[in-house]
Amino acid sequence: MLDLLAQTGLNAVYAASYISLVAVGLVLIFGVMGVINFAHGELFMAGAYAVVALYADLNVPFFAAVAIGLLFVGCLGLLMEKALFRPLKTNPLGGLVASIGFLMILQALAVMGFGVRMEHIPPVTQEVIAFTDKVRLPVARLYVIVAAVVLLSALWYFLKRTRFGWALRASAQDPEAAALQGISIVQTAKIAMFIGAGLAGIAGALTAPLVSVNPHMGHSVIVTAFIVIIVGGVGSLEGAIVASIAYALVHTFVTTFYDGVLADIVGLSLMLVVLIVKPTGLFGSADRA
Repeated sequence: MLDLLAQTGLNAVYAASYISLVAVGLVLIFGVMGVINFAHGELFMAGAYAVVALYADLNVPFFAAVAIGLLFVGCLGLLMEKALFRPLKTNPLGGLVASIGFLMILQALAVMGFGVRMEHIPPVTQEVIAFTDKVRLPVARLYVIVAAVVLLSALWYFLKRTRFGWALRASAQDPEAAALQGISIVQTAKIAMFIGAGLAGIAGALTAPLVSVNPHMGHSVIVTAFIVIIVGGVGSLEGAIVASIAYALVHTFVTTFYDGVLADIVGLSLMLVVLIVKPTGLFGSADRA
């Protein structure tokens, strides 16, 4: 029993790692631009397909494929900012509707390029870290965990200790006041979109060898990300990370000991309970972060 609990705990840490990357990217975009990006799950999917094309089809080394995937999806974020969100920034619902349209375009491009079948790409490594005979952590999952810790730590340093990070935080807290201080709202929006999209892209790229890659894989990811950011507090990066860990623990343990459908119900129930007790979420406030 202890081995099963330990193995489930390791699985939850892996799940929390990629969920937090996606959720933090979504929160960063919303915090700086005030846009709910419904295409964020498809940016995760685009990162996974970048690895399919480069690593599985063209034999590019895996980590080079991941890096290119990150840059590719980050550039997709820049394209969305310029073509969709910037022209519609005065329309509260315009960006949301445009992101839904972009979601469909990305799915259609994935179907046209790779078909509707699931892609199973070769494993990056078969190595496993064995803690006991029954408690094991595949090294491919360790890559995801390490990437989440390193990237989220780097993001925290960027936001708290650098000039561009301060500009992003100022734009998120009060765009008009930030503009009066000489901060370019357009530049901060570009940075937020590149980083936010890139985090979703690298999460998809790193998990591609561990899941079935298909054009609709972003659906479950975006639903989970929305649950996480609502529970953590919309606009709170810290809340997104804490909620990702809590959600992954609950969902993984319920899935292991009962089933996945019940785990989804428990996840939604968790969100409802938090909203009833604290409508702004665990780390949220009445004002946008």
